[in-house]
This record gives sequence, structure tokens and C-alpha cells, in this order.
Amino acid sequence: MSNPMKLINDILVDLFKNILDIEEQALKDRGIIDLSMNEMHTLEAIGYEDVKTMSETAEILKITLGTLTTSVNRLVKKGYVQRLQDEKDRRIVLIKLTDKGQEVYKIHEDFHMEMVAKMLIDLNLEEDKALLGSLEKLKEFFQSNYMNSSD
Repeated sequence: MSNPMKLINDILVDLFKNILDIEEQALKDRGIIDLSMNEMHTLEAIGYEDVKTMSETAEILKITLGTLTTSVNRLVKKGYVQRLQDEKDRRIVLIKLTDKGQEVYKIHEDFHMEMVAKMLIDLNLEEDKALLGSLEKLKEFFQSNYMNSSD
């Protein structure tokens, strides 16, 4: 039997990489060719009909405000995000998805729902409580050991 630590590492690395590759290909297959996965995740963090501050969004993504500013600048140029000023405090910059951004958000959300639906059918996850429990523990492990705050 091979080394269990190496086996778990190989599975995790492959799983994370494969999901990102599949997600990226699914966007391309749906005609979304001008967004990186980081940009797509920024759109997700902003939310479908939400208006958020830059700080709130950076916190959700666990990135710096400077990094988010760079990403938002690109998304504004591409027509996916718009900047607004807070009516009460003009120093606060708000961001929200444009109609184009909402359309892409919905396409991406539909992909995730299709992926989960296929997993439920193909892997019989509803019947496998042990696997679901293990996945939940894995999520909790990563959150408690590698994230600043839990979600």
C-alpha cells in the first residue's frame, strides 16, 4: 500500500486543480472568454443583486483592498461591475454587478448547481453519510487551520 499522506495529498491537489479547470472550461463553453477565475470569484463575492463596499468584498475574498481594486478596475473596463458612491458618505466606494455581470453570475451559478446535481446522481452522495461527514470535517479543518476567520 502506498503512503497514505502522499495519497491524500495527491487526491486533494488533483481535486482542487480539476475543479478549477472544469469551472474555467465550463465558462468558456458558455461563451465567457474574457474572465479569469479570480475575476469570476470576485463577481461571486459581490453578489447577484448586492451592493457592497470594497472593504466588505475584499474581506469575503480574503485579499487586500489593493488587490481587489486592481481586479475591480479590470471588471469595470470589461463592463461587469460598476462603482457607486455612498449617498451618506462620499468617501465610501460601493460596487455592484452590471446587467452583464449579473448574466455571467447566473451562468456560473447554474454551472455549480449542475455540477452538484451530477455529483449527487453519479456518486450517490445522499446515501453516503460517511463521505459527507468527512467532506464537512475537511472543510472545517481548512477553515480552522488556514483561514483567518470561518465562513
